[in-house]
Amino acid sequence: MATSPFVVEQFGSRLAELHWASDLLVAGSLATGDYTSGVSDLDLVALVDGPINTDRQVTLTALHRRFDEGIGSGLSLGCVYVDTAKIHDVQMQHPTWTHGSLVQRILSGITRAELVRHGYAVFGRLPRDVLPAMSDHDVREAARAELAGYWTWAARRPWLWLDPVIADLGLTSMARGRHTLANGELLSKTQAVEQADAPAWLIDQLRARRRGEDITSPRVRTALIAWRDARRTVARARLGLA
Repeated sequence: MATSPFVVEQFGSRLAELHWASDLLVAGSLATGDYTSGVSDLDLVALVDGPINTDRQVTLTALHRRFDEGIGSGLSLGCVYVDTAKIHDVQMQHPTWTHGSLVQRILSGITRAELVRHGYAVFGRLPRDVLPAMSDHDVREAARAELAGYWTWAARRPWLWLDPVIADLGLTSMARGRHTLANGELLSKTQAVEQADAPAWLIDQLRARRRGEDITSPRVRTALIAWRDARRTVARARLGLA
């Protein structure tokens, strides 16, 4: 069984004490073995008994803030809270703690694929015991949906790419999307760096940041490279091309 960082185990213990969360599952880079502390987010999915009403929202907000301000400081611990009875509704939005706020988001197809193919449980059932299997075709369609959704929206707003975080995420996300569309397989962010559609100097800098090094790329030049890559990639995805 995979071993989680201490903060995840502690969070799982506190969440289990609420008695309405039946399972806490690990997705993202921690599930795929690509986790780098201080660089990667901690992506969790909790299955809960019933909807997250106002009282539960207050409880979760307080819990997450204690962790964000304590042992989880700087670790970007996030969690999607899914009503077990609604887990098969792929369009339904669920309360999601991310970067200091409780927002509403779907449990994306890519996250579902990470869970069933690589995920594990902090407590409760294994992901593959509660989520349906995903074929290579299913994973391709999940990647296409992400490219046709948020990334198409972002590609229409070139000013967003001046944010270095968006530029880096875009370059790796486009590489991951292209790989998944072509092969029906998930690609880690570290692997995606090597397949980024970027000049060698920028790939070197992406590698360094992925290792946690404080390396800065030229802001406008990097933004232009990443934005153009996104425009090309989402256009092909929307046309049904790999």
